[in-house]
Amino acid sequence: MEKEILKEPNYVEQLLEIIRSDISEKELLETLDDYHENDIAGALEQLSEEERRRLYPILGAERVAEIFTYIEDVDEYLKELEMDRAAKVLSHMDSDDAVDVLEEMDEEAQEQIVSLMDDESSRDIQLILSYDESEIGSQMTTNFIVIHRGLTIRQAMHELVKQAGDNDNISTIYVEDEKGAYYGAIDLKDLIIARDYMPLEDLIQTSYPYVKDKELISDCIERIKDYAEDSLPVINDENHLIGIITAQDIVEVVDDELGDDYAKLAGLTAEEDLNERIPESMKKRLPWLIALLFLGMMVSTVVGVFEAVVAVLPLVICFQSLILDMAGNVGTQSLAVTIRVLMDENLTGAQKVYLVFKEIRVGFCNGLFLGFMAFLFIGFYIFKVKHNPAVMAFQISGCVGISLLTAMIVSSMVGTLVPMFFHKIKIDPAVASGPLITTVNDLVAVVTYYGLAWILLIHVGHMG
Repeated sequence: MEKEILKEPNYVEQLLEIIRSDISEKELLETLDDYHENDIAGALEQLSEEERRRLYPILGAERVAEIFTYIEDVDEYLKELEMDRAAKVLSHMDSDDAVDVLEEMDEEAQEQIVSLMDDESSRDIQLILSYDESEIGSQMTTNFIVIHRGLTIRQAMHELVKQAGDNDNISTIYVEDEKGAYYGAIDLKDLIIARDYMPLEDLIQTSYPYVKDKELISDCIERIKDYAEDSLPVINDENHLIGIITAQDIVEVVDDELGDDYAKLAGLTAEEDLNERIPESMKKRLPWLIALLFLGMMVSTVVGVFEAVVAVLPLVICFQSLILDMAGNVGTQSLAVTIRVLMDENLTGAQKVYLVFKEIRVGFCNGLFLGFMAFLFIGFYIFKVKHNPAVMAFQISGCVGISLLTAMIVSSMVGTLVPMFFHKIKIDPAVASGPLITTVNDLVAVVTYYGLAWILLIHVGHMG
């Protein structure tokens, strides 16, 4: 008996068929209510501009706003709407999402749309736009519930229901005191199960964590992650609640931070976009490349110092790239581990010292293993393939093995100490460490390899 294989339904294809069918507008709207906005967004992207223009009025501004939150380049689709309709759609979006869309537009279109929005939405957007993109206030939303501490349980429930029509972040209810200052928070579940006779004060967590609006994202991201709450309040200098950071905002911020760090480790001044123009990409890449050009010249100069070694033993140059690559890889591994550890601001001096010695030990153990492998395989290669005497072959491979061990130990130390140094002097280690460590490790590897070749092979082994 054949088993029937269950296939995952393709909602986007279903939606395309429904939207392109001849059913009435009322029936179409009722059918679309059964689908998630993310699936409708997927279908919307596959429709023609003419089909989308016909669909927008049927969906209405509020539903379009919900769908647009799942689309990447919303500004491209907003252009298909008249300016006043676009403003109405943005008014229905969360303020932080609306800001993200507006930032993709030119200043003239941005100002025109904001002027057409309702007063409350326009005020919220201008507030968020007033913050620098590195400040936590630039990532907050004004979509939250706030009540006064003097209410009864019944009054608080009434206020919750009243505000929930415009604000859907209701899992945590925030509380203000008589002067409008932030006082604490209430869990929705606690308010639902509370009895009428209970004082509201008993439900309020007055020590509920918060962040300041002008705190740098990089400074407080770990603290926000540690609390693992659905949302955290954002407070200004007057202690007034002006917004919240939601779990979704935190995920986006962490993703952006990781993207920036990844870009910095690659020697870019900022993360690149797929559609970015060539001059902009060049501007992000050139600064470190110019610096590395001069550092590379320094490495080449050092290689020139050992010209006599290469002249006497040309065979040693074959294994230069092996030493350089292994040293670079080890340094990059230590760098990645160190930067991850340095994200913990509570790290003690003793823990940092332990990390340095741990990385050196790891480098030593790996270097010992790989150095021994290099000694055996390279020696056999020089003896059998290159047809050199066995003694000479294993002297050279021994030099390569010792150089590999030494370079890996030093590279592990450099990959740990350099980011620690930059962190100490308040420079982002991800920015400066990646390209610098690569070049420093090249320099270490070259000096180690050719220095040992000169000592062990020429002076001690009397080759050449």
